[in-house]
This record gives sequence, structure tokens and C-alpha cells, in this order.
Amino acid sequence: MSEVLHHEQIQKKITRMAFEIYERNLYSSGLIFAGISGMGQQLSRLLSQELRKISDLKIEEIEVKLDKSNVANSDIELSQELDLKGKNLILVDDVLNTGKTIVYAMKPFLEEELSKMELAVLVNRAHGLFPVRPDYTGYELSTTLNEHIKVDLSGDRYSVHLH
Repeated sequence: MSEVLHHEQIQKKITRMAFEIYERNLYSSGLIFAGISGMGQQLSRLLSQELRKISDLKIEEIEVKLDKSNVANSDIELSQELDLKGKNLILVDDVLNTGKTIVYAMKPFLEEELSKMELAVLVNRAHGLFPVRPDYTGYELSTTLNEHIKVDLSGDRYSVHLH
């Protein structure tokens, strides 16, 4: 297992992504971070915290709960009900592999009258089996399908490992 990103590098990437989100959503009436269960939710929380430091945008957070190991048969639930009408939504996950999890995670938002939906990921592996491209990426990493990325944003020392 080899370390791809250490704590300080991840912190810098989160800060840069927050500035990019702010620049593209400067005039929004409200911004909602929708983090996918697990490290996606953790990244969503870190991005929204960083954005609150640099802007006065109205920011709300929601968790998209699903079973990543079986998304096709998973119930997809939101942690709470929010008024999404006219707002910008940032769907957040830690790693973009094939795009399948992201496609399923979009489902609860498809019938909402969002202003726009964007995607933020910490690591983009670019194995695009689905036509999904992130709007905000911390790190691009070309890997084989047999390799695995492990993101840990818990505790006080963040890391990304390849194994």
C-alpha cells in the first residue's frame, strides 16, 4: 500500500476546491452540499466548513444514504428534507471510479427544481463506464481496475492510499 496524498496535501486540495466552488456559485441563492455516505459525507462536511471561512453564501448540508457495495439494489435516502427549489447542489464523493454510485446518488434530486447540480470528488480515477465527469476534482489518478483507493478523512490525519 502506498500513500498517494498526505494530510497537508489533502487540506490544500480541499481549500482549492472550496475556492473554485465559491467562484462558480458566487451569485447563487443557496448552496447545498450532498455528501454520499461514508467518506463522501466527510468530504462534503470539510468542503462546506472551508467555504464558510471564505464566503457568506447560504450553505446547507445533506447526506445521501446508500449502500455503495450494491447501489443498484440499495434504497437511496436523504438524511433530511430540504427546500431545493432554485438552489445549486454539489454532490460530493471521495472517489470517482466508474460513475455508477454517482448516477444512483443523483436519483433523489432528478425531480427537484434545482438551479444546477455539480459534482465534487477528492480523487478521480477516470474509469468512466458512465458518462459522469466531476466539476471539482482534488486529484486525478490513473489506476488499473484491480487497484483500490482508500480515502481516510476521519481523525486528525487525513490520507489517500493506493493498494
